[in-house]
Amino acid sequence: MNIQKLLNKTDRFAAYAGCWITEVDEQHAVAVMTVEEKHLNGGNVCQGGALFTLADLAIAAVMNYRGQLTFGIQNNIMFVTSARQGDVLTAEAVSVCDHHKIPSVEVRVTNQTGQLICHVTGVGYRKAVALPTE
Repeated sequence: MNIQKLLNKTDRFAAYAGCWITEVDEQHAVAVMTVEEKHLNGGNVCQGGALFTLADLAIAAVMNYRGQLTFGIQNNIMFVTSARQGDVLTAEAVSVCDHHKIPSVEVRVTNQTGQLICHVTGVGYRKAVALPTE
């Protein structure tokens, strides 16, 4: 199963938000998004939910790599600096613990210059069913 291709197709919310997985293996994943006008909040910077969606897609890729359906059960996000329209953001997720039931992941979201935008941690629950392919 090609998890990159599958999640880019089936995670419709992330695709609608302009987030795409560019690489994934059992230990890490990378997702990207360019900040567009639709991502801006009232302060004219990238809305936190858009940043979380990008990080969450990278988390999902790592946690679901085995092909077992895994849902997030707890996440934390720390905003470090603002992303602005035109920024190209990269979320790199790294597996911290690939537990058979409760995996955990850390994500660094950076802009095109490598500046840290936010840091995200995620914990999931891995179910005993296969990841849906449709």
